[in-house]
Amino acid sequence: MTQRTRVLFCDLLNLPRGKYVPSEVAAGGKIGFARGVFGTTFDRDLIPVPGAGVFDGIPDVELVLDGARRPDWQADTEIALGTLHVDGKPFGLCARARLQATVAEWQARGLTPKIGLEMEAYVFEQDADGVWTPYDTPGAFVYGTGPQNDPKGLMNALWTTAQEVGLPIESMNGEYDNGQFELTMQFDDAVAGCDAAFLFKTMAREVAAGLGLLLTFLPKPIPDRGGSGLHVNFSFADESGANVIAADGALSDVAKGCIAGLIHHHEGLAGLLAMTVNSYDRLGPASMAGYWANWADDHRLVTVRSTVASPKSARLEHRMADCATNPYLAVTAVLQAALLGVENEYALPEAEDLDGLENVRATRHVPSALDRALDALDADKPLRMAVGEEICDAVIFLKQDEWKRLKDKSVDEVRDYYLPFV
Repeated sequence: MTQRTRVLFCDLLNLPRGKYVPSEVAAGGKIGFARGVFGTTFDRDLIPVPGAGVFDGIPDVELVLDGARRPDWQADTEIALGTLHVDGKPFGLCARARLQATVAEWQARGLTPKIGLEMEAYVFEQDADGVWTPYDTPGAFVYGTGPQNDPKGLMNALWTTAQEVGLPIESMNGEYDNGQFELTMQFDDAVAGCDAAFLFKTMAREVAAGLGLLLTFLPKPIPDRGGSGLHVNFSFADESGANVIAADGALSDVAKGCIAGLIHHHEGLAGLLAMTVNSYDRLGPASMAGYWANWADDHRLVTVRSTVASPKSARLEHRMADCATNPYLAVTAVLQAALLGVENEYALPEAEDLDGLENVRATRHVPSALDRALDALDADKPLRMAVGEEICDAVIFLKQDEWKRLKDKSVDEVRDYYLPFV
């Protein structure tokens, strides 16, 4: 019998903030939190992030709960998600609210966004001295399955738990490096897809901890191994339910506009999609990480990859983001940049036709570090206005503070700063 409700929301640090409350209290539909949580850094300093109310007495923000409840992976517990409100209106720093508004903008054009998120992560285990070290998987290989890739059975535990609580997995497999895994969620409506990814990430880290392991979505936790990303796959259904990306086997005008928008706002997007100091250790040339401002069909060395072979499953894939980013904010940023391309009829650049490893035609790329990415976001007023000035200003302030704290730290010190949380 359910005795308590775990109410959760995702903040701008991508932390699963929440409370346990009696289920009868959650039935009232609203739970209060201190707004100042949005001004709290990873090391628990309270800073005056715009919108966090730090100099206004740290007033309340209300989590207005969805009517539906979900089973938790903890006994006798249910989960309730919701959207944050202030004075009866969506809170400007609530990324879920911004995504809901973004979906409504697309739906006003007769199109409903569908998304599928691919998450990548590494596993760490403790050595005899209690130090976190990379998961020992000497027989692992890319697209690997079974005990050679996962000797302690973490992926089995995640799959079983996800099925028990109704989180829709598309696939799970070993990724490129030892101890690295790809965790892909099924396509769904944008908000539902982000809800599933948010809960899966939370569940996965908690189940791993129960097995004595650390599952980290940090973009580059091991300097000499590959990075971990968040690939945002998306398409649109028209009012009849048909996929409009490539109905005739070729990219539609909508799809071309989306690609053009993503390329046009490439540098500014980095400030919303690669939000840690560590993110820029992952983003570089000759990688599959979304570095260059380019696109092509079925090409994994570009930032925007189209797939048009099947009109039913045709999609666009944006490859810059990483899982240190709030998924609602990442999807909002991608969909808003895409919408700007459609609305403003940006010119579509020629598709990349070189290998992307040693040769590339693109000349623009992501900024070299977090501080420069935040400057690019600040300078990209159309993108900031589209995503939401209030939330962008908060991200810039919060992450500039983070940059200043970490800019002179070593690679290992930066990793250790983030590792407990990401």
